[in-house]
Amino acid sequence: MDLPQKIRTIPTSPGVYLYKNAEGEVIYVGKAKNLRSRVSSYFHEGRWEDAKTGTLVREAVDVDYIVVANNKEALALENHLIKQKKPRFNILLRDDKTYPYVKLSLAERFPRVYVTRRLRKDGSVYYGPYFPTNLAYRIVDLIHRHFLVPSCKVDLNRFHPRPCLQYYIKRCLGPCVKELTTPEIYAEAVRDVKLFLEGRQTDLVKSLRERMAEAADSQEFERAARYRDLISTVEQLQEKQRIATIEGDDADVFGYHYENQMLAVNLFHMRGGKVLDRREFFWEDLPEYVWDRVSDPVMARQSPAPTQPQEFHPAEFFSALLKQLYLTQPYVPRNIYVPVDFEDRDELEDALSEQLAGEGGRATRVYITVPQRGDKRELIDLAGTNAKQSYDQRFRVLKPNARAIQEAFQDALALPELPKRIECFDISHIQGAETVASMVVWEDGTMKKSDYRKFIIKTVEGVDDFASMREVVTRRYKRLCEEKKPMPSLVLIDGGLGQLHAAAQALEALEIINQPLAAIAKREEIIYVYGQEDDPVVLDHHSPVLHLVQMIRDEAHRFAVTFHRKRRQIRDRATELREIPGVGESTTRRLLEHFGSLQAVKQADVAALSAVVTKSQAQAILDHFRSVQ
Repeated sequence: MDLPQKIRTIPTSPGVYLYKNAEGEVIYVGKAKNLRSRVSSYFHEGRWEDAKTGTLVREAVDVDYIVVANNKEALALENHLIKQKKPRFNILLRDDKTYPYVKLSLAERFPRVYVTRRLRKDGSVYYGPYFPTNLAYRIVDLIHRHFLVPSCKVDLNRFHPRPCLQYYIKRCLGPCVKELTTPEIYAEAVRDVKLFLEGRQTDLVKSLRERMAEAADSQEFERAARYRDLISTVEQLQEKQRIATIEGDDADVFGYHYENQMLAVNLFHMRGGKVLDRREFFWEDLPEYVWDRVSDPVMARQSPAPTQPQEFHPAEFFSALLKQLYLTQPYVPRNIYVPVDFEDRDELEDALSEQLAGEGGRATRVYITVPQRGDKRELIDLAGTNAKQSYDQRFRVLKPNARAIQEAFQDALALPELPKRIECFDISHIQGAETVASMVVWEDGTMKKSDYRKFIIKTVEGVDDFASMREVVTRRYKRLCEEKKPMPSLVLIDGGLGQLHAAAQALEALEIINQPLAAIAKREEIIYVYGQEDDPVVLDHHSPVLHLVQMIRDEAHRFAVTFHRKRRQIRDRATELREIPGVGESTTRRLLEHFGSLQAVKQADVAALSAVVTKSQAQAILDHFRSVQ
């Protein structure tokens, strides 16, 4: 059955359709209230003048469809299939920033809290997203200090001989060591953390007051004082939240800028009436579009008239973007302000409102609006202006300032603080011979060559990069601990998962926990962050963060290769001299130190050689080099 015949058999029900090319790849996913009407409309003669539709129809050789009960189901299914299939004719979500969540790992024997940017179905509970980014880290730090629930990566399925530093500085209950705490005490702390993260401060304070009274009645005054301090902390946070909710509603504001087949979008996150953070999105190599100057007053004010009469569909673009951003997400703001209206806006509003109510969120409606005037329109204009700046920063290759790069670095790798110092390691050898390692240092925006270090691998024989990395990381940070110097913001490894885990084993053996650790694979340029190896960080090739990581990695590689080459040259020179009868290791060293090179030794006469060695040795050296010429 050819394509036109198949289209005539498609039902008139709502659903999702998938166009496929000759190779069977899905090239476009769409939804429709009436599947037959929508799919057949692509083949109307007038639609072929549309560049995108014309190309799509010429490539499509088959169409599949899935019938659903209503338009809302079609909306959700379309979004899922676009994310799964990644069809090239659909607009795909791409951005350089994801916001952190706080993860409470309830599936573990002793649950812990982490900051993470990946949501998994692993039995854990996730809270967030949090912005600004450091808010998640501040919350987790507060949990460490007041609830004593840790974030470490120590194996808690078995007991260890002694606790780590976090226990001694009173930021952990010590579940890793037998009898430091009990399952009941730990479970109570986890329940408190859960109430705290769920925003149930009233229930938490009530429970804490009851426990404080019980401790006081039992004359356990130290425990009662701890509950008292915890109540004070929770009540202070509760008061701050009340003030924030009075100031205004939560809203997300969108603006965009398009030029030369490239698009930049800015998203402002407003919480409590204040702009807390900004998110950037970028698309490259888009078809030649033109702005619809009637439906897009922002671009009409910002951009000159286009020179080519092609089409751009900002309505279609924002419809796709909002679905991918908000559908299936645990949090959606009450108001979403967009610069253009789109066809299924009402359906998306209904779906997002039901999504919040269905997931136990607040029973309130989500509004997607297109402001035309007033303060909200000014917010749209401001977002559009910032999108223009983002476009220039990304596509006009303007050099971002050091602070901006640090902030982007922190966001991309989910670091707990701005990276001030990065130490990068690399291993160099030829088939296991003369194995050496290098450590280079990036600090406050520049390479700090005075802190570079060279290492000769001592305990590893043959080719074993993992063992070599384990040795050099152990030596470096054991010395740092002995000298009581601070750890770097990030330990960066030149290599893949094997080298990353070898470095992690070295740090764990030294009882160094919660140290940010990452590795960059050479060929794929993928960054693996320890603790989230299943979700590597893939940065855009324009990203200044990727450029910085590559620059540090390349410097470590250069430094290691240079040191290895020097060691190999010394070995080769020494080997040739030691082949001469009567010339040993100490004599070889004296000759090379005196003449500076093997070539200079070859060119010296007996008198010059006799200044360093005996006359018989000088004659033997001279005879040897004459015989090999």
